[in-house]
Amino acid sequence: MKKIKFLAIAALFSAIIIGFASCNSCSKKSDNTETVQMAKEEVETKVREFVYPLPTSYEIVEMLNEIEASYIFDLANNPANADKYVTEKSMALNLGVFGADLSYASTYNQKQETINFIDASKKMLEGLDLEAAVREDLLEQIEANEDNKDALVQLITNSFYDTYDFLNRNNRAPISALVMAGAWVEGLYIATHISEETFNSKEMVTIILKQKDPLQKLMDIMDNYKSNPNVAETIQDLSTMANIYDGIEETAITLEQMRKIAEESLKIRKKIVASK
Repeated sequence: MKKIKFLAIAALFSAIIIGFASCNSCSKKSDNTETVQMAKEEVETKVREFVYPLPTSYEIVEMLNEIEASYIFDLANNPANADKYVTEKSMALNLGVFGADLSYASTYNQKQETINFIDASKKMLEGLDLEAAVREDLLEQIEANEDNKDALVQLITNSFYDTYDFLNRNNRAPISALVMAGAWVEGLYIATHISEETFNSKEMVTIILKQKDPLQKLMDIMDNYKSNPNVAETIQDLSTMANIYDGIEETAITLEQMRKIAEESLKIRKKIVASK
Protein backbone atom coordinates (compact mmCIF):
# COMPACT_ATOMS: atom_id res chain seq x y z
CA MET A 1 0.00 0.00 0.00
CA LYS A 2 2.79 2.39 0.85
CA LYS A 3 4.49 1.70 -2.49
CA ILE A 4 1.23 2.29 -4.35
CA LYS A 5 0.68 5.59 -2.57
CA PHE A 6 4.22 6.71 -3.29
CA LEU A 7 3.92 5.83 -6.98
CA ALA A 8 0.62 7.68 -7.16
CA ILE A 9 2.23 10.77 -5.68
CA ALA A 10 5.16 10.48 -8.07
CA ALA A 11 2.77 10.10 -11.01
CA LEU A 12 0.81 13.12 -9.87
CA PHE A 13 3.99 15.16 -9.68
CA SER A 14 5.04 14.04 -13.18
CA ALA A 15 1.62 14.88 -14.57
CA ILE A 16 1.77 18.34 -13.05
CA ILE A 17 5.19 19.05 -14.57
CA ILE A 18 4.17 17.73 -18.02
CA GLY A 19 0.87 19.57 -17.93
CA PHE A 20 2.47 22.90 -17.15
CA ALA A 21 5.25 22.35 -19.69
CA SER A 22 2.68 21.90 -22.45
CA CYS A 23 1.10 25.26 -21.61
CA ASN A 24 4.21 27.37 -22.10
CA SER A 25 2.72 29.09 -25.12
CA CYS A 26 -0.45 29.98 -23.23
CA SER A 27 1.03 32.16 -20.52
CA LYS A 28 4.16 33.97 -19.42
CA LYS A 29 7.15 31.87 -18.36
CA SER A 30 7.31 33.54 -14.97
CA ASP A 31 3.68 32.65 -14.26
CA ASN A 32 4.28 29.03 -15.21
CA THR A 33 7.40 28.86 -13.05
CA GLU A 34 5.52 30.20 -10.05
CA THR A 35 2.59 27.82 -10.58
CA VAL A 36 4.84 24.80 -11.05
CA GLN A 37 6.71 25.72 -7.87
CA MET A 38 3.43 25.95 -5.97
CA ALA A 39 2.34 22.58 -7.34
CA LYS A 40 5.72 21.07 -6.46
CA GLU A 41 5.51 22.38 -2.91
CA GLU A 42 2.00 20.95 -2.58
CA VAL A 43 3.15 17.51 -3.69
CA GLU A 44 6.20 17.65 -1.41
CA THR A 45 3.87 18.45 1.49
CA LYS A 46 1.78 15.39 0.68
CA VAL A 47 4.89 13.20 0.51
CA ARG A 48 6.12 14.51 3.87
CA GLU A 49 2.70 13.90 5.45
CA PHE A 50 2.85 10.34 4.16
CA VAL A 51 6.33 9.75 5.54
CA TYR A 52 5.71 11.18 9.02
CA PRO A 53 1.98 11.70 9.61
CA LEU A 54 2.11 13.78 12.80
CA PRO A 55 3.56 17.17 13.69
CA THR A 56 7.07 16.53 14.98
CA SER A 57 8.01 17.31 18.56
CA TYR A 58 10.09 20.18 17.23
CA GLU A 59 6.96 21.93 15.98
CA ILE A 60 5.49 21.80 19.48
CA VAL A 61 8.56 23.01 21.35
CA GLU A 62 9.24 25.69 18.76
CA MET A 63 5.82 27.15 19.57
CA LEU A 64 6.84 27.16 23.23
CA ASN A 65 10.10 28.88 22.34
CA GLU A 66 8.29 31.50 20.28
CA ILE A 67 6.15 32.52 23.26
CA GLU A 68 9.34 32.69 25.35
CA ALA A 69 8.55 29.83 27.70
CA SER A 70 11.69 29.02 29.70
CA TYR A 71 13.83 25.91 29.31
CA ILE A 72 13.59 23.65 32.39
CA PHE A 73 16.50 21.23 32.74
CA ASP A 74 14.81 18.56 34.83
CA LEU A 75 11.60 18.52 32.79
CA ALA A 76 12.96 16.12 30.16
CA ASN A 77 13.63 12.42 30.73
CA ASN A 78 17.04 11.86 32.29
CA PRO A 79 19.38 10.54 29.56
CA ALA A 80 20.89 8.18 32.15
CA ASN A 81 17.59 6.29 32.13
CA ALA A 82 18.47 4.98 28.68
CA ASP A 83 20.50 2.18 30.26
CA LYS A 84 17.46 0.71 32.02
CA TYR A 85 15.24 0.29 28.95
CA VAL A 86 15.64 -3.27 27.70
CA THR A 87 12.26 -4.37 26.30
CA GLU A 88 11.18 -3.56 22.76
CA LYS A 89 8.21 -1.56 24.03
CA SER A 90 10.16 0.54 26.52
CA MET A 91 12.94 1.25 24.02
CA ALA A 92 10.52 2.24 21.26
CA LEU A 93 8.41 4.50 23.46
CA ASN A 94 11.45 6.14 25.02
CA LEU A 95 13.12 6.58 21.65
CA GLY A 96 10.14 8.83 20.96
CA VAL A 97 10.50 10.50 24.36
CA PHE A 98 14.21 11.18 23.89
CA GLY A 99 13.49 12.42 20.38
CA ALA A 100 11.07 14.98 21.80
CA ASP A 101 13.58 15.93 24.50
CA LEU A 102 16.23 16.29 21.80
CA SER A 103 13.98 18.71 19.95
CA TYR A 104 13.34 20.57 23.20
CA ALA A 105 17.04 20.95 24.00
CA SER A 106 18.14 21.89 20.49
CA THR A 107 15.35 24.43 20.04
CA TYR A 108 16.55 26.20 23.17
CA ASN A 109 20.21 25.96 22.11
CA GLN A 110 21.13 23.70 25.03
CA LYS A 111 24.31 22.25 23.53
CA GLN A 112 25.34 19.68 26.13
CA GLU A 113 21.76 18.54 26.66
CA THR A 114 21.40 18.08 22.91
CA ILE A 115 24.46 15.80 22.84
CA ASN A 116 23.18 13.88 25.87
CA PHE A 117 19.84 13.18 24.20
CA ILE A 118 21.57 12.15 20.99
CA ASP A 119 23.55 9.58 22.99
CA ALA A 120 20.40 8.34 24.74
CA SER A 121 18.58 8.06 21.41
CA LYS A 122 21.49 6.11 19.91
CA LYS A 123 21.24 3.57 22.73
CA MET A 124 17.56 3.07 21.94
CA LEU A 125 18.32 2.71 18.23
CA GLU A 126 21.03 0.15 18.94
CA GLY A 127 18.76 -1.79 21.28
CA LEU A 128 16.08 -1.92 18.60
CA ASP A 129 18.63 -2.79 15.90
CA LEU A 130 17.90 0.46 14.09
CA GLU A 131 21.37 1.94 13.70
CA ALA A 132 20.88 1.96 9.93
CA ALA A 133 17.82 4.18 10.28
CA VAL A 134 19.84 7.37 10.74
CA ARG A 135 22.96 8.70 9.06
CA GLU A 136 26.21 7.44 10.59
CA ASP A 137 27.63 10.91 11.01
CA LEU A 138 24.54 12.41 12.69
CA LEU A 139 26.32 13.10 15.98
CA GLU A 140 29.30 14.63 14.19
CA GLN A 141 27.01 16.78 12.05
CA ILE A 142 25.09 17.97 15.11
CA GLU A 143 28.32 18.84 16.92
CA ALA A 144 29.56 20.68 13.83
CA ASN A 145 26.35 22.71 13.65
CA GLU A 146 25.75 23.29 17.34
CA ASP A 147 25.84 27.06 16.81
CA ASN A 148 23.56 26.95 13.77
CA LYS A 149 20.05 26.43 15.07
CA ASP A 150 18.38 26.13 11.67
CA ALA A 151 20.82 23.47 10.46
CA LEU A 152 20.58 21.66 13.79
CA VAL A 153 16.80 21.56 13.71
CA GLN A 154 16.84 20.31 10.11
CA LEU A 155 19.24 17.50 10.99
CA ILE A 156 17.12 16.38 13.93
CA THR A 157 13.82 16.70 12.08
CA ASN A 158 15.19 14.65 9.18
CA SER A 159 16.22 11.96 11.66
CA PHE A 160 12.54 11.65 12.68
CA TYR A 161 11.55 11.16 9.05
CA ASP A 162 14.43 8.76 8.32
CA THR A 163 13.61 6.55 11.30
CA TYR A 164 9.90 6.42 10.49
CA ASP A 165 10.59 5.65 6.84
CA PHE A 166 13.15 2.95 7.71
CA LEU A 167 10.77 1.22 10.12
CA ASN A 168 7.92 1.12 7.65
CA ARG A 169 10.10 -0.01 4.74
CA ASN A 170 11.39 -2.87 6.90
CA ASN A 171 7.99 -4.11 8.09
CA ARG A 172 8.36 -2.73 11.61
CA ALA A 173 5.40 -0.38 11.55
CA PRO A 174 4.23 -1.28 15.08
CA ILE A 175 7.58 -0.01 16.39
CA SER A 176 7.14 3.24 14.47
CA ALA A 177 3.69 3.66 16.04
CA LEU A 178 5.19 3.29 19.52
CA VAL A 179 7.96 5.78 18.74
CA MET A 180 5.36 8.30 17.58
CA ALA A 181 3.30 7.70 20.70
CA GLY A 182 6.29 8.32 22.97
CA ALA A 183 7.18 11.52 21.12
CA TRP A 184 3.61 12.81 21.22
CA VAL A 185 3.22 12.11 24.94
CA GLU A 186 6.51 13.81 25.78
CA GLY A 187 5.67 16.85 23.66
CA LEU A 188 2.33 17.25 25.41
CA TYR A 189 3.91 16.65 28.81
CA ILE A 190 6.46 19.41 28.20
CA ALA A 191 3.75 21.78 27.00
CA THR A 192 1.54 21.17 30.04
CA HIS A 193 4.33 21.29 32.63
CA ILE A 194 6.74 23.91 31.33
CA SER A 195 5.20 26.68 33.42
CA GLU A 196 2.92 27.17 36.40
CA GLU A 197 1.25 29.85 34.30
CA THR A 198 0.29 27.41 31.56
CA PHE A 199 -3.43 27.60 32.27
CA ASN A 200 -3.35 31.41 32.26
CA SER A 201 -1.55 31.76 28.93
CA LYS A 202 -3.70 32.02 25.83
CA GLU A 203 -0.79 30.89 23.66
CA MET A 204 -0.11 27.84 25.84
CA VAL A 205 -3.78 26.90 25.82
CA THR A 206 -3.78 27.12 22.03
CA ILE A 207 -0.75 24.82 21.78
CA ILE A 208 -2.43 22.21 23.98
CA LEU A 209 -5.73 22.53 22.14
CA LYS A 210 -3.96 21.92 18.82
CA GLN A 211 -2.91 18.44 19.97
CA LYS A 212 -6.43 17.09 19.51
CA ASP A 213 -6.10 16.26 15.82
CA PRO A 214 -2.60 14.72 16.09
CA LEU A 215 -3.83 12.49 18.92
CA GLN A 216 -6.76 11.29 16.84
CA LYS A 217 -4.45 10.56 13.93
CA LEU A 218 -2.05 8.72 16.26
CA MET A 219 -4.89 6.59 17.63
CA ASP A 220 -6.03 5.77 14.09
CA ILE A 221 -2.51 4.72 13.13
CA MET A 222 -2.06 2.53 16.20
CA ASP A 223 -5.44 0.93 15.61
CA ASN A 224 -3.97 -0.62 12.45
CA TYR A 225 -1.51 -2.56 14.63
CA LYS A 226 -3.66 -3.34 17.64
CA SER A 227 -2.97 -7.06 17.16
CA ASN A 228 0.51 -6.25 18.48
CA PRO A 229 0.33 -6.53 22.31
CA ASN A 230 2.66 -3.57 22.89
CA VAL A 231 0.59 -1.33 20.64
CA ALA A 232 -2.66 -2.58 22.18
CA GLU A 233 -1.39 -1.69 25.66
CA THR A 234 -0.36 1.77 24.49
CA ILE A 235 -3.77 2.35 22.92
CA GLN A 236 -5.30 1.50 26.28
CA ASP A 237 -2.92 3.87 28.07
CA LEU A 238 -3.92 6.72 25.74
CA SER A 239 -7.65 5.97 25.75
CA THR A 240 -8.45 8.24 28.70
CA MET A 241 -6.58 11.12 27.09
CA ALA A 242 -8.43 10.49 23.83
CA ASN A 243 -11.74 10.63 25.68
CA ILE A 244 -10.79 13.94 27.28
CA TYR A 245 -9.92 15.46 23.91
CA ASP A 246 -13.10 14.03 22.36
CA GLY A 247 -15.08 16.17 24.79
CA ILE A 248 -13.28 19.35 23.76
CA GLU A 249 -14.67 21.71 21.14
CA GLU A 250 -12.48 22.64 18.18
CA THR A 251 -11.82 26.19 19.36
CA ALA A 252 -12.53 26.13 23.09
CA ILE A 253 -11.28 24.33 26.18
CA THR A 254 -12.26 24.66 29.83
CA LEU A 255 -9.90 25.03 32.76
CA GLU A 256 -11.07 21.66 34.07
CA GLN A 257 -10.26 20.00 30.75
CA MET A 258 -6.82 21.61 30.78
CA ARG A 259 -6.17 20.22 34.24
CA LYS A 260 -7.31 16.76 33.20
CA ILE A 261 -4.99 16.82 30.19
CA ALA A 262 -2.05 17.90 32.36
CA GLU A 263 -2.77 15.20 34.94
CA GLU A 264 -3.24 12.47 32.35
CA SER A 265 -0.11 13.45 30.42
CA LEU A 266 1.88 13.21 33.65
CA LYS A 267 0.38 9.79 34.41
CA ILE A 268 1.08 8.35 30.95
CA ARG A 269 4.52 9.86 30.71
CA LYS A 270 5.51 8.62 34.17
CA LYS A 271 4.56 5.09 33.15
CA ILE A 272 6.61 5.32 29.96
CA VAL A 273 9.82 6.67 31.49
CA ALA A 274 9.58 4.29 34.46
CA SER A 275 9.23 1.22 32.24
CA LYS A 276 12.07 -1.25 31.77
